[in-house]
Formats: sequence, structure tokens, C-alpha cells
Amino acid sequence: MKSKIAQLRKQRRISQEELANAVGVTRQTITSLEVEKYTASLILAYKIAKYFGLTIEEVFDFSEVEDINGNV
Repeated sequence: MKSKIAQLRKQRRISQEELANAVGVTRQTITSLEVEKYTASLILAYKIAKYFGLTIEEVFDFSEVEDINGNV
């Protein structure tokens, strides 16, 4: 899943380590989210969005997520 995490971090001059500590995960998790190797849980997505003062939809791109009928 695509996200704006890297962009938001860079705009605010926040390191991966700082964000990871703030939301209770490892730096490697933030790296994995930024390179789309890992999808955040709902709780982690909420924590990241709240950290940046945004909604989950403003941070994460759900445009390619299938709906309950299998449609994108």
C-alpha cells in the first residue's frame, strides 16, 4: 500500500527512528512501510496519521485496495 510517510517525514525533518519511537515500532518497520514491503495495521496507521495530525486517508492511499466484492 502506498503512503506519504516518507514525504511527511522529510517535510517535517523527522528521522525514521524518531517516527518509529513516537508510534512504538522499529525503524525497520517504518522503512518497510515507506518502500511498500509492509502494510500497516489499522492501529499503526491510526498512530502514524495522528502523529502527523492527519486522517488515515491523508497518509495512506487506498485506491488500489479491493472492496468486499473484489473490485479495485
